[in-house]
Amino acid sequence: MTAEEKTKAYAWARALCYYAGEDEAFLGRFFEMLTASEGVSGEFLYYLEHQNFLCNYQVAGYSLIDIMVWQMDHFKAQLDRDRESMKSNGDRMLLEAFHTMLLMEQNPQYYVNLMQTETGTDYPDKY
Repeated sequence: MTAEEKTKAYAWARALCYYAGEDEAFLGRFFEMLTASEGVSGEFLYYLEHQNFLCNYQVAGYSLIDIMVWQMDHFKAQLDRDRESMKSNGDRMLLEAFHTMLLMEQNPQYYVNLMQTETGTDYPDKY
């Protein structure tokens, strides 16, 4: 990441964390992980510039879109429990997708297992 890209990425990460309800400590950890990951930082910068996913980088065969789709089940579960704050927080969903991919780099099998076993609540006989 160039110095200019790093400055832009930090400003956007800071705004994203703010709108997602995260504090400065989270921002610091997130940005440190982000700048250490060439793959995720490339995806982050692409999204910053184009407001769309590049999806060139994958961890264990999963892209950011895959992670977001999986996480949407979690957001739906939050809504099912009347947590209105999740209803319109696209910033949180986006931030969590990038953060999950960074965590997935460190422990891919853990997240692969979650994505393959945790499913949504929208089918009969789940409980």
